[in-house]
Amino acid sequence: MKIHAGFTIGYECVQPTPMLLTLNIHPSRRVDLLTEQVLEFDQPIEAWGYTDDFGNACTRIVAPAGITTISTSFDIYDSGQPDVIPVDAVQHEIKDLPDEVLVFLLGSRYCDTDRLADFAWETFSATAPGWTRVQAITDFVHGHIRFDYMNADLLRTAHGGYTDRTGVCRDFAHLAITLCRCMNIPARYCTGYLGDIGVPKDPAPMDFSAWFEVYLGGHWHTVDARHNTPRIGRILMATGRDATDVAISTAFGPARLAQFEVVTDEIVTGDTLPPMPLISSSGTDSEIAPGPRP
Repeated sequence: MKIHAGFTIGYECVQPTPMLLTLNIHPSRRVDLLTEQVLEFDQPIEAWGYTDDFGNACTRIVAPAGITTISTSFDIYDSGQPDVIPVDAVQHEIKDLPDEVLVFLLGSRYCDTDRLADFAWETFSATAPGWTRVQAITDFVHGHIRFDYMNADLLRTAHGGYTDRTGVCRDFAHLAITLCRCMNIPARYCTGYLGDIGVPKDPAPMDFSAWFEVYLGGHWHTVDARHNTPRIGRILMATGRDATDVAISTAFGPARLAQFEVVTDEIVTGDTLPPMPLISSSGTDSEIAPGPRP
């Protein structure tokens, strides 16, 4: 199958402001591109790319004063198959894990393992190690948190999600990741596109989505605690310890989100896809990280 995806995002800055952007698709998905995926700016801006420590394709810019609009639009091939459920995937002993995976066992900014370790062991130690334990954790998180876009909170940690019992997809991911790490299962945060493909259309505005991956049986496997069912058409953008590492933008100065739209649609033969309009938005489920202020 083919998917058309992209976004239009605007930031308003009161002064020239350095920014780090994580808005490209993940390098692992470039082979599937049917058209170029290039970040475009509505005014002349010098942009240069780099690869971060997690292998994500990032961009550096200095946004001028005023509103800067960033956009991209691309077509990509997808297998059309739902997420794989690795029922036989085994859990590794920590001594057998690759060195680069160990960081995904540790606590991080939003995954406060120290506050949830006792609960995790009391609740999940009786489950069988491996995918069975991951599924038990995912089932718990899916039933424990109530999705509510109006309750998004960029400061909420995994423990906060556990306590508040409400949030958005990042809160589901943070809590599930943290509980997995508490049970010695490496887990990392993922962000990307996830359209309403193969499921009823959601009337809410499209946003980027958050899910997570666990390392079992020598491979990373996709898990989605919010939906808790295999989905079709994920397009990975970035992975990291938590939402901090994959923030769509990190601004080193005041930067107000002025416009926001995400599009992810299956291309049906004969479709003519219109250009993406610019719209105003008061906020987004996606992570926008503030940097140091002057």
